[in-house]
Amino acid sequence: MLTPLHKRVLRASSVLAATGVLVALAGCSGSQGATTLDTKAKTTIQVWSGQTDVAETAIEGLAKDFEKAHPNVTVDLSPGASSTDQLLQKLSAGFAGDQYPDMSYAFGSWAGQLEGSGRTLDISAEVKKPEVKWDEFTAAARGTAQPTGNKVIGFPAVVDNIGLLYNKTLFDKAGLAYPTPDWTWDDFRNAAKKLTDSANHVYGYGYSVSGSEETTWQFWPHLWQNGGSIMNSAGTKSEFASPAGDDALTFLQSMAVDDKSVYLDQTDEKFGQLFVSNRIGMITSGPWELSDLKTGGTKYGVVQLPGTKGDHQTVSGPDIWALFDHHDKNRAYWATQFAEWLTSPAQDERFNVAVGNLPLRSSEATSDAVKKESATYPGYGVFVANSQNVKQTRPTSKGYADLSVAIGKAISFVLQGQGEPKSALDQAAKTTDASLSK
Repeated sequence: MLTPLHKRVLRASSVLAATGVLVALAGCSGSQGATTLDTKAKTTIQVWSGQTDVAETAIEGLAKDFEKAHPNVTVDLSPGASSTDQLLQKLSAGFAGDQYPDMSYAFGSWAGQLEGSGRTLDISAEVKKPEVKWDEFTAAARGTAQPTGNKVIGFPAVVDNIGLLYNKTLFDKAGLAYPTPDWTWDDFRNAAKKLTDSANHVYGYGYSVSGSEETTWQFWPHLWQNGGSIMNSAGTKSEFASPAGDDALTFLQSMAVDDKSVYLDQTDEKFGQLFVSNRIGMITSGPWELSDLKTGGTKYGVVQLPGTKGDHQTVSGPDIWALFDHHDKNRAYWATQFAEWLTSPAQDERFNVAVGNLPLRSSEATSDAVKKESATYPGYGVFVANSQNVKQTRPTSKGYADLSVAIGKAISFVLQGQGEPKSALDQAAKTTDASLSK
């Protein structure tokens, strides 16, 4: 199943550290290669996979299969860095020294900065071809690969979403019926109160108050379900400080401060562990939790997120296979072909689904590979179906990192009883907008 690497957490420090380098290089160009496409010419493409262990072994096998099908192509594949987090810094240094790959795994939160580097390919024309079946990817995945809307810079690499995981042991102990797909916010709040047993340190719900992207992105479904927005379409101004945002944060405040039914996690890690050990009744998380739950022998279930007004939107943090321009027609062609092949249903089932990620494409939902994974890890199929509730794209502009920090702090303060929703969100918006205006 998923390793901690695949948790969709924005590494804000890594993002901010490389921004200046990436933007400063916009407009630079590398050395000139083949100016005319020759699909039979001997060509080597360099690919940074960002993977380790089982996933790296799987993609190495796929690369060899691609080479067998295309004997004139060599895929020079490596992880690229000691961890996926370090790939952005490695890419930045590579841009500066004109030594960067043709294709690299990239966290979706980096997409806007990568496009701003001036080094990415534009494959907008390629994805319009009917045989690519671009619409089989979720809207969030497509949007992440098209960060500014001006060009498509790669293919989706990993998709995910969050649902409601519930602890059957604690629900049974409290005499409560299990959550259903049509649960409302009120259903959720009432169950959290009844599950809480403060004398025995049992909580109805767990939420991160570290101020990280873990804090922030779990708030977005509440905002979206309530009709709110994160930023304007141009990415120049925040929009979360709104009646929709105030109501959403007030709801979470009522659970954490008034009901005292929420375990406030300062670390991003403990709430999952406490859920496994029957100390928290419900958490909102993704398919990466399922392996730990199976190992821990936890009795659990998964449903889509509780909603309001019939809206059960969730959030996704897709990653991408970013493609880079070396001004060589042959390298650009084969890097694009490899990325397209790797993300086709047949190869995706051998890679993403095989290592426990969700399938990239809607056409895989009923595949034998997905059925096998669903049988092995209860709840996996719910997350696959929950992709239909991914309606919006988490911003990937370079200003999102600052926005995430600002609103993450605001949410944390409010849930710990140190502020009120409206004033906290207004201050976060003021901080964000000042950063975006620079």
